[in-house]
Amino acid sequence: MKLTFLPLLLAATSALAQTPITTTLPTRQPGSNPIILDKYTADPAALVQGNTVYLYTGHDEAPPRQERYVMHEWLCYSSTDMVTWKEHPSPLNVKEFAWAKDDAWASQVIERNGKYYWYAAVEHGTIPGKAIGVAVADSPLGPFKDARGSALIANNMTESKISWDDIDPSVFIDKKGQAYLFWGNTVCRYAKLKPNMTELDGPIQTIEVPQFTEAPWVHEHNGWYYLSYATGFPEKIAYAMSRSLTGPWEYKGILNEVAGNSNTNHQAIIDFKGKSYFIYHNGGINTGGSSYHRSVCIDYLYYNKDGTLKRVQMTSEGVQPAK
Repeated sequence: MKLTFLPLLLAATSALAQTPITTTLPTRQPGSNPIILDKYTADPAALVQGNTVYLYTGHDEAPPRQERYVMHEWLCYSSTDMVTWKEHPSPLNVKEFAWAKDDAWASQVIERNGKYYWYAAVEHGTIPGKAIGVAVADSPLGPFKDARGSALIANNMTESKISWDDIDPSVFIDKKGQAYLFWGNTVCRYAKLKPNMTELDGPIQTIEVPQFTEAPWVHEHNGWYYLSYATGFPEKIAYAMSRSLTGPWEYKGILNEVAGNSNTNHQAIIDFKGKSYFIYHNGGINTGGSSYHRSVCIDYLYYNKDGTLKRVQMTSEGVQPAK
């Protein structure tokens, strides 16, 4: 979710202001992008449960015209048609992780055995650098509680020249029931998870793909695994394909271009009611959108006959109601 370049990172992680956003946001028409206009939303993750999609986002709270990330909580929305979204009370705040200092960065929620596990990137309170925590709930709407009382991934567990390399967690469970955690900035990492979903089950390993910046997301379609990720800066989304979650991964090129008025790009990919969706953020709200005041959008994702992905067409119209 964060920037790879140190000067911009230092500016983004300077003293966080608590001043609320006072910008008047416009009213959204259903079926258009961005999909939420009354709050600034970023770093989307989505979970399909039966007839409902649950959308989890970060919340950009920086004062107007201030170029820094201010993020303390995550937001939750649900929809049965991908067009009309209902907001629910915030299910998780960074304060739930008592060992964390601040920064409610990119996250993902996944279900296993009737429990919902929320993996989130935060700033560790005692170990310098970013870390990944996991919270658990009995409902996709929460409330979520810290499942460990400590970080699942801390900065002292990985080697890097930067302190924000352990961010942007994404989890995938294969057909055999093995769960994998993917994450990283400048280096893409992964590790198996134990069935309890709160402990690593083996060593941390790396994935070699061209120009990896951050934001890994893994999904499966017709026997292929897809690893999409942010690349370059300003960020585009690239992707690779493999027949195995452990690789080797074959790079396939750019999937999504720079998202308007935002230096970062962060994606979620789901199938719902017979269609595939690409969920991302841009800085498209015309009353104050920016790299630090982002907004979630949704467009369709299409596959070629050979399994490769068509480049995503970003639109202001968005998607039609799913039936």
